Amino acid sequence: MEQQQGSLESFLSWAAQLGISDSTNTDQPQHSLSCLGHSLCVSLFPHSGGRGLGAVRDLRRGEIILRVPKSALMTTESVMEDNKLCLAVNKHSSLSSTQILSVCLLYEMGKGKTSRWHPYLMHLPQSYDVLAMFGEFEKQALQVDEAMWVTEKAVLKAKSEWKEAHALMDDLMFKPRLLTFKAWVWAAATISSRTLHIPWDEAGCLCPVGDLFNYDAPGEEPSGIEEVEHFLSDSSIHVDVSKEDNIMVDAEQIDSHSQRLTDGGFDEDANAYCFYARENYKKGDQVLLCYGTYTNLELLEHYGFLLPENPNDKICIPLEPAIYSSTSWSKESLYIHQNGKPSFALLAALRLWATPQNKRRSVGHLAYSGSQLSADNEVFIMKWLLKACGAVLKNLPTSIEDDNLLMNAIDSQDIFMEFTKLMSSRDEVDTFLEAHDIKDAHGCTDTLLSRKARRSMDRWRLAVQWRLRYKKVLVDCISYCNEKLNSLMK
Repeated sequence: MEQQQGSLESFLSWAAQLGISDSTNTDQPQHSLSCLGHSLCVSLFPHSGGRGLGAVRDLRRGEIILRVPKSALMTTESVMEDNKLCLAVNKHSSLSSTQILSVCLLYEMGKGKTSRWHPYLMHLPQSYDVLAMFGEFEKQALQVDEAMWVTEKAVLKAKSEWKEAHALMDDLMFKPRLLTFKAWVWAAATISSRTLHIPWDEAGCLCPVGDLFNYDAPGEEPSGIEEVEHFLSDSSIHVDVSKEDNIMVDAEQIDSHSQRLTDGGFDEDANAYCFYARENYKKGDQVLLCYGTYTNLELLEHYGFLLPENPNDKICIPLEPAIYSSTSWSKESLYIHQNGKPSFALLAALRLWATPQNKRRSVGHLAYSGSQLSADNEVFIMKWLLKACGAVLKNLPTSIEDDNLLMNAIDSQDIFMEFTKLMSSRDEVDTFLEAHDIKDAHGCTDTLLSRKARRSMDRWRLAVQWRLRYKKVLVDCISYCNEKLNSLMK
């Protein structure tokens, strides 16, 4: 997507004219030169998200730090004030609200400088790294079947929605460059990664200035038996452990407590999208926004980035069918936390599975309350889990050591020199070079790489980073199991 980047100053001045303001005084008119300066400023945070918003003063948790009037939001409702667009969209009622907003975004891009949102559109990213933009090479670089399947599904979904919206774009006589799949997936990624929730449209809204906040993960979810038991004892969720059929805790109910967004939302009284400080910030700190609870794979899918340390990350490993059938926990709740500890549900399921079927009903209430059933039972499941994690690691094409070397090579100033050392990742390196018609690693320098190759390398890096985290969780789980076995066998 070819875009001219307008100056930041003109963008912030334009935003001020629309009434966007970071002033705490609603009666005080916003300075016409910028919508920021009272609470926030645009700063560069190279090690934590790149460009973002920083505090220009000490901020207190809960205080309002930015207002964006409804009239400044880009929504299907506001864009369809254009009569031509409105008439065309009304003929295609089968399209989803997200597809319609994607078409609206491309329609406004096609207007160029005549679009009322032109200064904002010029500050949108030129490309994204969401999974729908991963090519075959980057998809394979994820290595894990689940991640590759999620990527393939994201690509197929984007292509399907593009084809469905093509008739509408034809009716609007889009320029050829805006009709391409490349343009569509850019628009869809913009909607996926930058929209904020509004009560009147499922597609959400694009929020000038408000979408400059970088992501902050919510607090860590309960990750062990003790934490879950504490949560259950303090919550209003009723769990009847006297009957096996009624001892399921709804994991979604637990998760909802960590997904509540308290740092931003549309305020009907103010008729504006309002943002609040989610914690106390010192002057110069980056001010962050929580989008919700996501694993690293979900962050890649919807936003195009991941966190090196994500407290909400989790991985699933293949389990025997009998494990699933031995419990009423959902498949999604049987996972390993980012710190290597098995989830509450996974431990309960394994303990029941390792119990003879004719004895499961009598000990079910103990398993579902998080209790060990016996020392032998616990030793068995720890050995099984240790072996299962080891088997997954063994079956992956590269090791953690290989991936660390590859990451260092990709990040190196002298990529050629580092690539030549990577014997264990030689096939992967050769596939990348071949995919981009690079005859040898000598051509793999930042100055010689094409834009397409650089984007592919960025996504390759994300794929390697993701699989590294996946493998480290498995290694941590093996360590957890060994520690448990050592304590049980004393």
